[in-house]
Amino acid sequence: MSKKFDISEEKRQELLQEIKTHLKKPGPLLPILHEAQRIFGCIPVPVQKLISDETDVSVAEINGIVTFYSSFSLTPKGLHVLGVCLGTPCYVRGAQTILDSVKNELGIDVGETTEDGFFTLEAIRCIGTCGMAPVMSFDETVYGEVDVTKAKKIIKDARKK
Repeated sequence: MSKKFDISEEKRQELLQEIKTHLKKPGPLLPILHEAQRIFGCIPVPVQKLISDETDVSVAEINGIVTFYSSFSLTPKGLHVLGVCLGTPCYVRGAQTILDSVKNELGIDVGETTEDGFFTLEAIRCIGTCGMAPVMSFDETVYGEVDVTKAKKIIKDARKK
């Protein structure tokens, strides 16, 4: 179900300009990857190859970084990102049940995006709000003491807006 990723000439040129700017500074790779994520919404292999060609950093090294850090993605994310924390306090307080319910409600699995491109679902690790466990995030907003009913309401309210 993999779609070909097309790099428009406009976005290609924008990234090349960012690479040129960042190569003048020490430690340019992470800032370049952040710019690529901003420009394309993700950093798939074709974008990694472009970065590799311009920086002389291997695609393997770039891919290792992109797949290690959760702020980078190989595929485009939805308009909104829902995250269910699976850190220990959240997990012990029922986060897996909440995650299963959200997966069912959206009809997608973790790491996937709904067909309409509205939601991407992520399983996240501790975000430092353990006292409110279990927690769920919607974009930059964190909701505490979430249960299945509250999770469904968050999704329903988001669709209304």
